[in-house]
Amino acid sequence: MAETLIGSEIIKLGGEINKRIAEGAKIHNLTIGDFNPAIFPIPELLTDEIVNAYREGQTNYPPADGIMPLRQSVADLLWEKQNLRYSPNEILVAGGARPLIYAIYRTLIDPEDKVIFPVPSWNNNHYTHLSAGQQILVETRPENHFMPVRADIEPYIQDAAMLALCSPLNPTGTMFGKEQLQGICELVISENKRRAASGAKPLYLMYDQIYSLLSFGEKEHVDPVSLFSELKEYTIFVDGISKSFAATGVRVGWAFGPEYVIGKMRSILGHVGAWAPKAEQVASARLLDNKEVVNTFLVHMKEEVSARLHALYKGFKAMKEQGLPVDAIAPEGAIYLSVKFSLLGHSYKGKKIESTFEIASLLISEASFAVVPFTAFGNAPGTEWFRISVGTCTEEQIPEMLAQLENFLKNVE
Repeated sequence: MAETLIGSEIIKLGGEINKRIAEGAKIHNLTIGDFNPAIFPIPELLTDEIVNAYREGQTNYPPADGIMPLRQSVADLLWEKQNLRYSPNEILVAGGARPLIYAIYRTLIDPEDKVIFPVPSWNNNHYTHLSAGQQILVETRPENHFMPVRADIEPYIQDAAMLALCSPLNPTGTMFGKEQLQGICELVISENKRRAASGAKPLYLMYDQIYSLLSFGEKEHVDPVSLFSELKEYTIFVDGISKSFAATGVRVGWAFGPEYVIGKMRSILGHVGAWAPKAEQVASARLLDNKEVVNTFLVHMKEEVSARLHALYKGFKAMKEQGLPVDAIAPEGAIYLSVKFSLLGHSYKGKKIESTFEIASLLISEASFAVVPFTAFGNAPGTEWFRISVGTCTEEQIPEMLAQLENFLKNVE
């Protein structure tokens, strides 16, 4: 397994860009799904309470499933924001979303089990490999905003052990609509009824909603259990403070789902030692309990992220109207924008552009514009769509970015 495990393509790309920046190159690095703390600081209350918790001596081992005050705070948040009723015993806290996703896979997937996930999507290929499962990649389409629909999944559903979904979606910045998700949920319910009759292993649904509090405009986050209560026994959610509170490095995430599954995940992560630091758990509980601070911060956060995404989106649409080979999908959630550079088969300075890698390389060298190709998220070679992440840019930088990019595109033949 280790011999054939590949590293994160995004981190590798980001490392190469940071090396060039360190050497003096001026590059707008929009590759990593992270935040510049100088631009997007975490809530001041969270900072203060982390410091307070350390001063109080909250430095010993936390419980394996997370401290009770935080699990209760999460339960209250789920009820307030999504009308979901989960007890603290159905909630598991860990050091961010990643170990929780790993624990879901290790709990539910036996060797050779099949996992369905749409592409583009974040890291499901790696987690399937780590758990010795089989990947069933479902190609999605731009006309559906790269979100899967029932017809995409239905051909594979009878053989699968788990369906992995994410909304708002990394890398696209798009979201499920109610009817779209409802069709998929009906499929999962029907399949589990079929399996129950034969005593077969259930089909589980992993629902990653780490960006759920970052939706824009009229788009509203939807989830399987709110749509169908009978899915509660088959759905494991992933969430946390990393994205909505710009707290990627604080490392506090949580999963919630059937108590039996959550208990097995707790055992796995207990052996791994993937706890969130106790002081950060204490501070996160105090933050979530302060509804006024939470809601004020989220309003500001959404305004800041949305302003950047929409400024870039409008810029790309203006270039498209000029006849330049670009397109974009309107942002709906998360911190990402889906952009298409239709450059394959074109030429730049007499050299034909023949691969997605060449497109990405030219964007960096000729437009100082670093983005991640969807091929890094499982799409087939030749895909001309890319992810833009806005967590490290200011609004003031955007006009310069777009001007440099436009100048480059005008010189593509």
